[in-house]
Amino acid sequence: MSSQQEILNDGRFSLITRDPRFWEMPEKERKVKIDKRFRAMFHDKKFKLKYTVDKRGRPVNYTSTENLRKLYALSESDSDLSEGESKEHTEKKTKKIKQKKAKPKPKGEA
Repeated sequence: MSSQQEILNDGRFSLITRDPRFWEMPEKERKVKIDKRFRAMFHDKKFKLKYTVDKRGRPVNYTSTENLRKLYALSESDSDLSEGESKEHTEKKTKKIKQKKAKPKPKGEA
């Protein structure tokens, strides 16, 4: 710890503390905000990979969804949706699909 203080007090390195290029990125800005179109990637099987070894060959036990949660965050406007609103939205979609699938009867038949 004292060596860090010596480095920061040294005139040659004093600019590091004031230069924004060397500041840590805030946690809120680290994650990429994605909207509701891409929220399926957190629970869809197509995006899920199970790793048994890491890039150096050491055994690990985690999935790619854990990495996705570290890197991406849902935008605030999407996270504000309540479960009731999302259920209503899915019910409306299913009703529209069912109506499209239903075939109209010919006029001659009763």
